[in-house]
Amino acid sequence: MGLSARIRTRDGWALPHAVVTVTDMTGAQVLRAEADDEGAVHDATTLTPGPYTVIVTAVGYGPAASTALVTATGRAEVGTVVLARQGGAELPPPGPWTVDPAHSAVAATAQHLGITSVHGRFTDFRARIDIAQDVEKSRVEAVIRSASIDTGNGMRDGHLKSPDFLDVESHPEITYRSTGLTPAGTDRWTVHGELNLHGVVREVDLDLSYLGTGADPWGGTRAAFKATAELKREDFAMNYNQVVQAGIAAIGATLKVELDIQAVQGDALPSM
Repeated sequence: MGLSARIRTRDGWALPHAVVTVTDMTGAQVLRAEADDEGAVHDATTLTPGPYTVIVTAVGYGPAASTALVTATGRAEVGTVVLARQGGAELPPPGPWTVDPAHSAVAATAQHLGITSVHGRFTDFRARIDIAQDVEKSRVEAVIRSASIDTGNGMRDGHLKSPDFLDVESHPEITYRSTGLTPAGTDRWTVHGELNLHGVVREVDLDLSYLGTGADPWGGTRAAFKATAELKREDFAMNYNQVVQAGIAAIGATLKVELDIQAVQGDALPSM
């Protein structure tokens, strides 16, 4: 007897602590139950046979309403109720996610001689994403070893590690800590945060896209993201440049940053 239901996101993830409210045809509330950690609701309250309205709500999600018919046994099978993120945006399930450096990339591009681009990447970094039930309270923290810069040219890498640019001896780490998150469209967000680069702290926004979630071969669950940003070198006291012919700067003043991220659900990476 009673009511049973399963509450899920559009991606099929359980929505724990969703609230199910049942009203009769006069609008009077006859039952209120909370989903368990698996997003399931099982309530033994006996209901009088007839039609009822079932309303499901959860923090950060749009409500869903449907009609349920209670049979002569006093039981109502609501089935699976799918809730959509408010604004139509989805993120992976709440909790900690650990970025996998082996399957992620932190890259930057600068213009060279005004006609081509130089591509570089950092090979040593770690990061953690904490997705909150209220998605806008989610957090990101990342640490990059500045000496791990790799542009494919040893002489150029040595110059980038020097005091002219990253000054890795004085500033061995680049850090980013988010301060907020706002929706920017379906499956897109703006991450607000503080970047500490070359000993200078500036507010930097990341344009973030969520690419999806799925199982991996090692028994874990992975989520994929892509993020971009543009930085001005002068904002971080990296003013070195060399002017070549016709007044063209050897190295552009703007850096385009591109992040391709795979994160594993949990506090640590699984053995591979």
